[in-house]
Amino acid sequence: MRIATLQFAPKLGDVEGNIRRANEILAKGKVVSSRRGFLSSTFGTGTALDIEQLRPDVLVLPELALTGYNFPSAEAIKPFLEPAGKGPSAEWARETAKRLNCKVCIGYPEIETLKDNDTESTKYYNSLLIVNEHGEVLQNYRKCFLYFTDETWAAEGSVERGFHELEFRSRDAQREGAAASDLVGNIRREGNADASEVRQKENDVHVRPDALSSESEPLSYQGKVATSFGICMDINPYKFEAPFTAFEFASRVLDSRSQLVILSMAWLTMHDRAALAALKDNPDMETFNYWLQRFMPLLEKEMQHARNVDEEDGEERSPSTQLRQKPKQVVIVFANRSGEEPAADDTKPPALYAGTSTVLAVTQRAGSESREGVQAENQMDVKILCWDQLGAQDEGICFADTTADPKMVFGIRRAE
Repeated sequence: MRIATLQFAPKLGDVEGNIRRANEILAKGKVVSSRRGFLSSTFGTGTALDIEQLRPDVLVLPELALTGYNFPSAEAIKPFLEPAGKGPSAEWARETAKRLNCKVCIGYPEIETLKDNDTESTKYYNSLLIVNEHGEVLQNYRKCFLYFTDETWAAEGSVERGFHELEFRSRDAQREGAAASDLVGNIRREGNADASEVRQKENDVHVRPDALSSESEPLSYQGKVATSFGICMDINPYKFEAPFTAFEFASRVLDSRSQLVILSMAWLTMHDRAALAALKDNPDMETFNYWLQRFMPLLEKEMQHARNVDEEDGEERSPSTQLRQKPKQVVIVFANRSGEEPAADDTKPPALYAGTSTVLAVTQRAGSESREGVQAENQMDVKILCWDQLGAQDEGICFADTTADPKMVFGIRRAE
């Protein structure tokens, strides 16, 4: 599966300007640096692949992506509220999904109008709209665990909306229906590079060579992916009052046997301006480590889903052999924003965002057996595969082809 997030710094209340900025970043694409297998998160030197060339299966935007996040009150956000499936956010998502032939997930402020006989009332939600390749609404998730900023205007959503089986193209359909990447296609057409140079270029963008094709065919849906959706604070303890170890969101991911987790975020950094500037192009590792902590159940409890994201419906494995044959994995998409917004009032500091958007997978493989054939005490070998991660201040595309080798692999060191 090819996954992209759009990390940028939307301005509070500037919907038209934020749409222009989002389109600019997608058009500039992802810069491939001279370092083999590395996708740069900045618009520097190198060869840029635009979003059409990256050909994502799903594109994820941050929380309240086109409106900005740090509204101080219900009155302040009221002019920017949208009914589900209508309004600027939904329209942008539809147009982009149809243009890129992919699913789009976009955070937006929702208004719901309720009618009871002659009485009419409204509710506001912090929501995530998911549309398919044809621009049709698949799901409208509403944030369940509200942060202090949201509590001033939004109602809590329902966890039942946080799960959906997304249908994706099979691997064969991806190979047959994909348009050729100009980066590789130009070399082949010009005939001035040998096979080793073509392989080098393909490896640079971390895209499998057999996923590139010069012909285009209609979509052919063959696989369903169990997907959990969340928005930022959802991964924290409820109201910061529940025990830290309750792990409500991560537990739902396991219980629902999700293969994919999509998180739309406007996550704040703990750094001040000076410390954030000192990070330059680097990620906010304090934030990243905290995100991982909130998924501790995936590191400690055995995953029960029958197949991974990149395995088709017919590839289910028997429970007795599935861990041993191939690692189980849950792919997690952290789609955060960057930048700064004004303080909500005179008593609060400006909102500084952590960026650090990441696409990773938590994997589990059965542990080794002892000489007597008895399972070792540590029954699972757990690793974290990271395909891409942006810096704390970056504006750009975070991209992963989950069939390609990850950029980084983290092992888990267990306390003795």
